[in-house]
Amino acid sequence: MIEAVNAAWTDVAAHIAGGSGGSGGSGLAILPFGALEQHGPHLPLGTDTVTAAEVARRLAQRLDAVLLPPLHYGETWNNAGYPGTLSLSPATVTAIAVDLGRSLAASGARAFVVVNGDWGNRMPLHAAMRTLNAEGVIAAITLDYPGMDAAIDELRESAAAAPGLNHADEIETSIMLAIAPEHVRPERYVAEYPTFPSDFGTRPMQLHPFSPSGVFGDPSTATAAKGEAILAATVEASLRVLADFIAGVAQTRKHS
Repeated sequence: MIEAVNAAWTDVAAHIAGGSGGSGGSGLAILPFGALEQHGPHLPLGTDTVTAAEVARRLAQRLDAVLLPPLHYGETWNNAGYPGTLSLSPATVTAIAVDLGRSLAASGARAFVVVNGDWGNRMPLHAAMRTLNAEGVIAAITLDYPGMDAAIDELRESAAAAPGLNHADEIETSIMLAIAPEHVRPERYVAEYPTFPSDFGTRPMQLHPFSPSGVFGDPSTATAAKGEAILAATVEASLRVLADFIAGVAQTRKHS
């Protein structure tokens, strides 16, 4: 693995070239795409970025990839009612990912992997991947934490505030306890179980009318051990997904 932010361009070039038959390097570049978004009074605004960056780092280590510095902003309109949350438009998220993919292709990278840390980024990032692949710019894929939901189902003790909603609750707090416990404030834990309308999750809604604290669930049962188990499961599932992706990239290059 090589961290682009701390490396000279010559070292990154040599690492990328290693993926084309040189010594070392897979030719893959991995980008954590996060968000600056409220996570209750006990977790930092950068929680999504911290999580994506950790998953990306573990993947880069396992795949001997170029680890790109994280994007600290994303499409987080649904949390925009909480001060401190800063959101990009969907079009901007897509444009950033496409531009970076084009730059990586010009640098000789074989493939582009985006680790998405925020729900709002999903559609814009998938649109970017479609553009990069359809136009033949670079083989590109976005990962929305494969394996994480199954791990959560096995480990969760508290009730979810809504199906599929894990926000500043036991799950995200556990992950942060595993990665950066110094940024978790247990003395500020609060539990929030709002009443949502029947169409919640089927149309865009901002979240601040439902929870004054920004918490959705109960963080009090969070542990670092749960967070580590969730991260480990996510990385292993991501590697299984990437195995087929990387094999496809190699096959395409072989016949090109």
